[in-house]
Amino acid sequence: MQGRVLIIAGSDSGGGAGIQADIKAVTALNGFAMTAITALTAQNTQGVHAVHEIPVDFIARQIEVVLEDIGADAIKIGMLHRAEVIHAVADTLERLAPDIPVVLDPVMVAKGGHALLESEAVKALTERLIPRATLLTPNVPEAEALTGLKIDTVADFGPVGERLNRLGSKATLIKGGHMEGDTVDDILWRDGVAPEVFESKRLETPHTHGTGCTLASAIACSLAQGLDLVEAIGRASTYVHKAILTAPGYGLGHGPLNHAHTFKD
Repeated sequence: MQGRVLIIAGSDSGGGAGIQADIKAVTALNGFAMTAITALTAQNTQGVHAVHEIPVDFIARQIEVVLEDIGADAIKIGMLHRAEVIHAVADTLERLAPDIPVVLDPVMVAKGGHALLESEAVKALTERLIPRATLLTPNVPEAEALTGLKIDTVADFGPVGERLNRLGSKATLIKGGHMEGDTVDDILWRDGVAPEVFESKRLETPHTHGTGCTLASAIACSLAQGLDLVEAIGRASTYVHKAILTAPGYGLGHGPLNHAHTFKD
């Protein structure tokens, strides 16, 4: 099964994150990627230099025409930027895709520190899209921002994961890349189920731009292809780890991954 993935996210002119990374990841995993672009960024490995907003009605129209014609087996949501965009996306999905699995990557801050989600949009995200998510995939700073809780050690993931699940997502994967240690632990939280840990060896490299976008899209692609949630996360984690390991080394800052590496399950 190839799997149709609708990606709702911003564009990265540097090609390492956002829509560009999403399309590459889904294609590498033999899925079919479709897009609704929510914002354009002037961006490279050193940061986000400018953001150009897309009209809200045009964002909704992109989603509508894709779903009405091609359909989707999973949806990945990334950068939304403004509250009105979040409401438009939520309204359109409620109308046209109420039962399609959604992987929500709450893109709030770029790798270089540039804010990608306006403060008033956090409330809209929490109320409209997190309850719709099949899987929420925050990194540590995003998890802290969404809950108001501090994460100092992996032990702090527990209260944070439980609070995030109370926001309504069916499951939450807290990504541990910002933590210290020789391994990276991503922990899956689901109500009534023991936490699942996805551990990988930490790679000391600056070439990690777009890892969050890539992981979320790889998970969405795997769900679209019929894998269950744990299998989808495991497959996506393996794919991203090798993409970091074989990164091409481009740019003067946080470089992109090698999305096109040969991947076998």
